[in-house]
Amino acid sequence: MNQRTVANPIKAKGIGLHTGHESVMTLRPAPVNTGIVFRRIDLQPPVEFKVSPEIVGETMLCTTIISLQNGEKVKIATIEHLMSAIAGVGIDNMYIDITSDEVPIMDGSSSHFIFLLQSAGLKIQGEPKVFVRILKPVRVENDKGGFAEFLPYEGYRLNFSIAFEHPAFQSTAEKMTLEFSSTSYFKEVSRARTFGFMKDMEMLRAKNLGLGASLKNAIGLDDEGVMNVEGLRDKDEFVRHKILDAVGDLYMLGHPIVGEFTAHKSGHALNNQLLRALQLQPDAFELVTFKADGAQPVKYGSSKILL
Repeated sequence: MNQRTVANPIKAKGIGLHTGHESVMTLRPAPVNTGIVFRRIDLQPPVEFKVSPEIVGETMLCTTIISLQNGEKVKIATIEHLMSAIAGVGIDNMYIDITSDEVPIMDGSSSHFIFLLQSAGLKIQGEPKVFVRILKPVRVENDKGGFAEFLPYEGYRLNFSIAFEHPAFQSTAEKMTLEFSSTSYFKEVSRARTFGFMKDMEMLRAKNLGLGASLKNAIGLDDEGVMNVEGLRDKDEFVRHKILDAVGDLYMLGHPIVGEFTAHKSGHALNNQLLRALQLQPDAFELVTFKADGAQPVKYGSSKILL
């Protein structure tokens, strides 16, 4: 249960879901206890964003991290799918160099990012992995009937339920539980794509959102159902993607979690609010490590695990 980084640098290129901007992203090894650090290398000097709940500045349809530089906001949008893959593989330390203001959307899931991480290889480092263990319940709610909460649990369990008034959701599951491990994450949620409603596109474009969206990187929904010719990858793809998002959003703590996460009608905003609420209650969590020959609350596979 030692910390991990990538063994070798690896690059990927693509467009952003919301900005439509093309970017080149390089994943690089980092020393122990560095954490996950994004770097805008298109700026001089480069701007660094060390992952933490506090740097999440915008949560409309994606998780956007923000750094103030000379009084101006510098952003990197849509980091949640990459963060989800990093959590799934169990990477603790890594530099992410990016040449634009949004992480490439790839196919709308986290599977391409997992492929990149596995292709780079994993390096086991010389310090133990640090976990956030939940000690008491913490809950946040919004005015739309949504909530998100942490509960003590010896493992990492995610429960998520959704509620959409749309024909496409009538034949799909509205709730799911994931007992987290690298294997279960890869098999059950990593290929679930983001989704959006065509009726919202005009509003999104007016706000400069969804400019890079297409049926190649998202599930499109019109008034009748799924627009993608190939259909869904899994009949429960919608709720599976919401868990994928949650895994990425919760990894903004900078450490894996030992506890139970339950959410209903939650999104990036509530997920981040839960992390901030947890941090405001020091008696609700502790930082722990585990001996290699002892009980392991969360199981991580090797880079040889295939999708």
